[in-house]
Amino acid sequence: MANAISSVDASGRLNAGSVALFDNFETFLTLLTTQMRNQDPLSPLDSNEFTAQLTQMAGVEQQLLTNDLLTSLVAAQAGGGLDNASNYIGKNVTAAWTATALEDGEATWSYELAEDAEDVTLQVVNSVGTVVWEGPAPDKSSGIHSFTWEGQLKGGDVADDGGVYTLKVAATNEAGGKIDSQALIQGRVTGVEMYDGQPYLVIGESILPLSTVISLNEIKADDDSNDDTENPDVPTEEAAA
Repeated sequence: MANAISSVDASGRLNAGSVALFDNFETFLTLLTTQMRNQDPLSPLDSNEFTAQLTQMAGVEQQLLTNDLLTSLVAAQAGGGLDNASNYIGKNVTAAWTATALEDGEATWSYELAEDAEDVTLQVVNSVGTVVWEGPAPDKSSGIHSFTWEGQLKGGDVADDGGVYTLKVAATNEAGGKIDSQALIQGRVTGVEMYDGQPYLVIGESILPLSTVISLNEIKADDDSNDDTENPDVPTEEAAA
């Protein structure tokens, strides 16, 4: 899967490019000034060559201006990131993200299987990379399924609320071959937050980058909600009579 370039990365690259161009520009001016100061009066600098050098200098100036404009555009885009991400609030999303917090004794994920599996093992991993729980998946058929971990630990204890955990999925077929699988976060977006200039969505107990969203669905109102004949609060003509 391709990695998106964040506005922070883009700004860093543009700034680095601007510094390099400015250094080259200063070096060019120094060389040009030295060349003109030390030219042979009996054999002055060729006018065509001098014009070409001035053209190169103008090109460097144009590149510096372009970088400044691009930096402004990136800054404007980053500033509008929160507004753009706010459009996700109230919608159901599926994200290729595995981290969520244990709250009220539960942590919920989804997992996806590319095909029917013979064996599917789920592992819950804590923030330091230790597998704290392992067991069979509740559903081995192809598609997306839900899994809720109730905080049980390998030693029999129960994990405290507030910890952040990730889910790992391993699936095999009857021949023992690996089946493509992945852990997901699904749910309704309830908020948006900004971290390092990047928008993050709040889904349940998960806070995930907007770039991890792979599916978006609008929550539709009940189609029958506007049907007066099925709404007891709206009198019909017969009742009014």
